[in-house]
Amino acid sequence: MAFLEIDDMGTVIYDYQIEQIADGNDEALPEAINAAIDEVMGYLTPNQKKNWQDGRPLYDVDTIFAKTGTERNSLLLQITKTITKFHFIELCNADILYERAKSNYDRALTKLKDLANGNLTIKSLPLL
Repeated sequence: MAFLEIDDMGTVIYDYQIEQIADGNDEALPEAINAAIDEVMGYLTPNQKKNWQDGRPLYDVDTIFAKTGTERNSLLLQITKTITKFHFIELCNADILYERAKSNYDRALTKLKDLANGNLTIKSLPLL
């Protein structure tokens, strides 16, 4: 089991939409999930820039994304699902409101950037 599974996507996209968009490509959604996880991890992983030493929280990204089931942080899970949906719907727009999905994606990125910059704190996320 991983941080985000295909079965978790039911709160952001319907099964029939997944089937329509994937059109028999069983790798499409897992690839979108992996891309979204990489994107979210990228925002939370400190780099070599000195501004990462400015006092903001440094998250234990490996521990965060190793969690499964109810151990996962709900907000970070929802952000990751929203980003996954956006990556996935690039294949097609089968009964999905693209502008709404884009708006949700933009809001998820804003939250993620706030989290990475220390403007949003999630107490339940482990720190380094």
